[in-house]
Amino acid sequence: MPWMVWWLMVLILLALGWYALGRLPGADWGKGWMNRLDRLNRLFCRYYHRMHGGELPLPEKGAAIVAANHLSGLDPMLLIAASPRPLHFLIAAEQYHRFGLTWLFRAVGCIPLERGGRAERAFREALKVLRDGGVIAIFPQGGIQLDDGPQKRLKPGVARLAALADCPVYPVRLDGMRAQGDIFKPVFLRAHASLRLHPPRQCMEGEQQHCLTQLAQDLAPQRNHDKRDV
Repeated sequence: MPWMVWWLMVLILLALGWYALGRLPGADWGKGWMNRLDRLNRLFCRYYHRMHGGELPLPEKGAAIVAANHLSGLDPMLLIAASPRPLHFLIAAEQYHRFGLTWLFRAVGCIPLERGGRAERAFREALKVLRDGGVIAIFPQGGIQLDDGPQKRLKPGVARLAALADCPVYPVRLDGMRAQGDIFKPVFLRAHASLRLHPPRQCMEGEQQHCLTQLAQDLAPQRNHDKRDV
């Protein structure tokens, strides 16, 4: 029957597409289905959201921290799409435990961060990832923070992690997404997303406040200081 032939062709095309995704360049998450989701996310961000700004200049191996400003729920997808390595995100526990998404956050190695002074467990897990040679991604503003709202100080955890793990911090300024301040809408509203990359910062023991000041400048809106693409 014609409808059976049509469905067979659809299934064949889907299978070929799923196979082709696995052949595209991207980060190696250690599992085939996760690698394919990674490639699908890269296509989605680069072509649907017209992301530009280059690839994160992470080392091929060894510990590193990616620190970015936080404007929307699209931000983690953009960072993953720009990274040559898997990213382990520190995310708020209430986001980690969202219905239907916990399995995905767990699969990609997200670390839930409890608020209210109970963050030490997440800090230890993040430090272990770094000491094992992984890459941690963090939004040091502590949550979504719009550029036209009150600017808060960066959370000191990013500098503390970098100092203890003796690893660089790669600052990334995100811009261009729509419906900023929302979690889900920016994922579906087509944008002109951009990443502005900065040279890595070193957060040495005893110089953490200086490091935080530098990171705050890197993550601030472009109108506040000169920035350049890497």
